[in-house]
Amino acid sequence: MSTARANILGVNASYHESAAALMSGGKLIAAAEEERFNRVKHGKSATIDNALLLPWSAIDYCLRAAGIEPDQLDYVGFSLDPAERLARNVGLPDEEEIAPFDYGTREGERRFAAFLEEAPRLLELRWHSPMAEKFMFLDHHACHAASAFFCSPFDEAAVLSVDGIGESASTVLYHGRDGDLKRLGSICYPHSLGFLWEKMTAFLGFKSNHDECKVMGLSSYGDPRKYRAAFDKLVEVGPDGDFKMNNEVLRFRAGGFGPLEKLLGKRRMAHEPLHYGGDNTIHADVAAALQSVTEEAMLRLCGRLRKATGARYLCMAGGVALNCVANGRIAHECGFDDLWIQPAANDAGTAVGAAAHISHTVCGAVDGPLMSHPYLGPGYDDTEIEKTLIRCGLPFRRIEEPEKLAARLVYDNDVVGWFQGRMEFGPRALGNRSILADPRDPNMVGELNLKVKHREPFRPFCPSVLSEKAGEWFELGGQAPLASKYMLCAFQTKPDRRRLIPAVVHVDGTSRIQLVNEEDNPLYHRLIRQFEALSGVPMVLNTSLNDTEPIVCSPDDAVKTFLKTNIDHLVIGRFAVSKKDVAGRRGR
Repeated sequence: MSTARANILGVNASYHESAAALMSGGKLIAAAEEERFNRVKHGKSATIDNALLLPWSAIDYCLRAAGIEPDQLDYVGFSLDPAERLARNVGLPDEEEIAPFDYGTREGERRFAAFLEEAPRLLELRWHSPMAEKFMFLDHHACHAASAFFCSPFDEAAVLSVDGIGESASTVLYHGRDGDLKRLGSICYPHSLGFLWEKMTAFLGFKSNHDECKVMGLSSYGDPRKYRAAFDKLVEVGPDGDFKMNNEVLRFRAGGFGPLEKLLGKRRMAHEPLHYGGDNTIHADVAAALQSVTEEAMLRLCGRLRKATGARYLCMAGGVALNCVANGRIAHECGFDDLWIQPAANDAGTAVGAAAHISHTVCGAVDGPLMSHPYLGPGYDDTEIEKTLIRCGLPFRRIEEPEKLAARLVYDNDVVGWFQGRMEFGPRALGNRSILADPRDPNMVGELNLKVKHREPFRPFCPSVLSEKAGEWFELGGQAPLASKYMLCAFQTKPDRRRLIPAVVHVDGTSRIQLVNEEDNPLYHRLIRQFEALSGVPMVLNTSLNDTEPIVCSPDDAVKTFLKTNIDHLVIGRFAVSKKDVAGRRGR
């Protein structure tokens, strides 16, 4: 079937970040994560029994966005191959130490595969339409790679996929050229940077497979040298980036922390103090060593790809590709002309990758990049927004230029909830479901972490900066990589600028920037330009519009978050609500 006629649904549901995406006529029409609809972080937890939980709300949204019925689908791609997963995960050396019926045991893997293989039947039951002949189980890392390369603007690129695990691989290297992805090499379980981060996140007292971003932020407070020798006993990194994990100590599937505590000291429990400042920086030092070994492995892998492919460009995907500190170094040090990372680099992005993989391998290549912007989720018109505000009994006013009002409120040092257009795809708020604040206020980090986001005080905030002005404020080493459009690279802030924007400069002097282009998001670009006209600073502090929950999706979600936090104003569509006008308001 030709690309011009094919309707292709991509689904990720095997582990976490369950999501759906839909291509029609060779174009990416919609993509969304299930968590935005069911309000459960990551959509679901990664357990064997949860393999049956398909992202129904995300799937339904994609079909609505494309204006088609389920029986009009030509293909459904699922971003894991259960048969390959089963074949590669039984009879491994650590199987006898794993809890019965868990991942890695014969019983657990058979159960997991059986659940996954039910996916086409579940679709048929829900839709009363035959799906088995349209359904394709796909290689997980091939979907990651497809989501990176086929969404990028490059005709040729080196492609690197790094996560916890797919079927058995944790890391796969590809050469993308002329609409084809050639697999060059892989690293398999138990050797996994993603699993290492999950284990160390739990060791540091955070929630595994959930709080890895906290560990990355924490690492900037530590000294990597203090525990690097210990980490060298955990991870061996070869000169070409091949890495090996000491699973006798790490015990990824067997569980427990006894051997790891002998090497690194007692693990931190969630209720215990976190040490990252003053005389005791033990937890930050462990995080810093973890970040250091990760950067070493990633830099060597990218260098290997550069030599093997000769490609000028690099594309990356997988959960580890969300490590913005490592990405900043890769952009500067690995010799590529540009770096592209798909905004949903985690497993959610494999839904796009599954659709793209089928489009290219079954239907024939499509022209041009699939993803020119990340705004692929639901949008709501002013009529829908107004109905929500009236139903919630909120006093509001209609405004003609929401960007001007928001810029003025931020300049006046108020915290603004900003809800516009279609929702972003991926874990970063990129100017459509955001909380905005003044980057010049040195107290803003504490205010937002304590009273709005209700999160740890060491967590940094990021700037959305006019792309044409970014080089005046940050050490970009020339032109900023394309990945910076999605807040996926950290760069040093120029020393003479740091005191001017303290709220968006981390303790190590870096900022994880979002480059804002007029063509990608003209309304948001105008807002920042208006703030620059008032303040002389071409950026605003941007964090996701949420409070210990998934990023808001609907007007109802936005109102709930606005009312339960200390956000001062909600600018939603062409309407504005001020907390001072709301009875029983919270105040900063």
